Order: sequence, then structure tokens, then C-alpha cells
Amino acid sequence: MPDTIYVLNGPNLNLLGLREPDIYGHDTLDDIAGMLEDRARDLDLKIDMRQSNHEGHIVDWLHEAQAEGAKAVILNAGAYTHTSIAILDAMKAVVTPVIEVHLSNPHARESFRHRSHISRAAKGVIAGFGALSYVLALEAAARL
Repeated sequence: MPDTIYVLNGPNLNLLGLREPDIYGHDTLDDIAGMLEDRARDLDLKIDMRQSNHEGHIVDWLHEAQAEGAKAVILNAGAYTHTSIAILDAMKAVVTPVIEVHLSNPHARESFRHRSHISRAAKGVIAGFGALSYVLALEAAARL
């Protein structure tokens, strides 16, 4: 049975393709899921992709990823990247490696986006490549 990679997406990512396409691109979350599913098959991995606008769901899913024996988590925490100590604490509480991912480059944007709380507990960070950021994160997860 293939290893599972959880792909967790935070607030407003359900609006990808519609929300500020000049920053986030035209790909929807479903488009990204399709790209990941295709690549995951090649890597003999299984994707479990989820999105929530609620911080507690992301915390619960991080706990679940560990409980279910996931190989890794790819996490785009959206705005929670810059605000959530709860998600940071959940990442520190689990042994499952978490790869932080961003569609845009937060360091090329507003100054409040330059700080990531969750980076402190992330195995690595991939940012600025649009939907390709997720595929690159999956490639990294496969090699862990």
C-alpha cells in the first residue's frame, strides 16, 4: 500500500483561481489536487488533500496525520502562517515531517507576511512557484 502524504490548506485557499489571480495564479485547489494525484501515482504515493478556513481543523489534521502514520504533511497554512502559534505547537508535537508551502513568495510581499511562525517547525519551505510549489513539496516529501 502506498505511503500517504497529507496536503493541508488553510483559509481562503478554497477561492484559488478566483482570488487575486495576479498573486496566486489561475489554478484552483482542484487543479492542484489533480497535479498532485498524477505525480503521486508516479511516486507510488497517496494524497489526502484537505482545506479549511478554521485553524482548529488544521491542528486536528496534523494530529491525525501522525496517528494514521502519514509519511509527511504538505502545509499551506495561508494567513495562519503569520499568526498561528496553535499550528506551530501542533507541528512541534508530532513527529511527522511537515513541508511548508506557499504559492507566492511571502518575502516579496507586505512586511507582515515576511514572518512565518510555522517555519520554526517545518522540515523545509517551498515558496514562490505557484502551483508548482506543491509539486516540488511532493517531490521533497517522497525523498524523506
